[in-house]
Amino acid sequence: MNRVLIGLALVLSPLGVASTLGEQTSLALVEKKVDELFLALTSPDAPGLAVLVRHNGKTAFERAYGVRDLRSKVKIDARTNFRLASFTKQFTAMAVMLLVHDGKLRADETLGEVFPDFPDYGKTITVRNLLNHVSGLPDYEDLMAEAEQANGSMWSPEKQIQDDEVLKLLEKEQSGKFAPGTSWSYSNSGYVVLGLIVAKASGKPYGEFLRDRIFAPLKMHHTIAYQKGKNEVANRAFGHSKENGLFKETDQSATSATLGDGGIYSNLEDLAKWDDALGNHALLSDKEMQPALTPVKLNDGSEPHWPKEPNGDNLHPGKVVCYGFGWFLDPYNGHPRMWHTGSTMGFRTVVERFLGENLTIIILSNRTDLDPEKLSLEVADLFLPAKN
Repeated sequence: MNRVLIGLALVLSPLGVASTLGEQTSLALVEKKVDELFLALTSPDAPGLAVLVRHNGKTAFERAYGVRDLRSKVKIDARTNFRLASFTKQFTAMAVMLLVHDGKLRADETLGEVFPDFPDYGKTITVRNLLNHVSGLPDYEDLMAEAEQANGSMWSPEKQIQDDEVLKLLEKEQSGKFAPGTSWSYSNSGYVVLGLIVAKASGKPYGEFLRDRIFAPLKMHHTIAYQKGKNEVANRAFGHSKENGLFKETDQSATSATLGDGGIYSNLEDLAKWDDALGNHALLSDKEMQPALTPVKLNDGSEPHWPKEPNGDNLHPGKVVCYGFGWFLDPYNGHPRMWHTGSTMGFRTVVERFLGENLTIIILSNRTDLDPEKLSLEVADLFLPAKN
């Protein structure tokens, strides 16, 4: 029985082994269904995706579809590095928690304490508020649009906004969207600021701190916080969008250089090590991880909701949202999970970790016409036991 079938046996057999020919046949059918799901959506010479299913710390399914870019036509594989987009946020949150562990930062430390020049509306915004998306910080992309409306073009894919410029835009404002802790709104601004806080508290650039405290210890040797002109992405996938039925390379935008909210590149091989580290508490103890896995409550004790108004970062308008530190935490069909999507110019990503079943699904895509979140749950349905 090949490696994929052995992995699937661990998932589907109650004894952890495929002991009969009938079980082996059913495992082959599951493998075939997973493969057919992605084969139907991709072609060998087009941008595609990489898929990883892990169970009990072992790889159960790993396959890649399509090419890294349309120029070289190099095939995607387990070492192909994709821009993670908001999948990055869990690494930023881990960096913050490591600094709390080190005693160099407090979860209740305010923006005013970290950045003394920050205006008064930040004096009550805490690091915890930023992690939970209840800070009320203005959206920096909205502030960019206002600045360009007043001053003309300021940023482009060639002249991208940097983290310190985001902070300056936020410091020009006199108020937030709401008082911290009174509402919930997904905030890229908050995670850009967290990246800056990591750098200030550690005394190292964001990418260097993550390399030293997360990537190197876990032997994630090809995972980096990408900064154009400062480092290079090995085995790099380039992002694509479909226009009039044809793929066009759409790899960078004016906001692609910010770090803490979405600047990391990684691959299936390294992310399998990340999954192991989370399962084995390699970086923080189970107790130290609990705040990250505790859904935020508003100041009045109520559950937060997604904003009612649809927008690009609003996945489920008006519905209850469960968010910890860099992770969504709502269950799927009764199965507890921690998960996150990523979406940026040319890329879509997702990680789903089903805690009770020790099952992880990761999909990385260098095209925007696919929905990895939906696909990951279709894969999960093949593996998860039915809940009454």
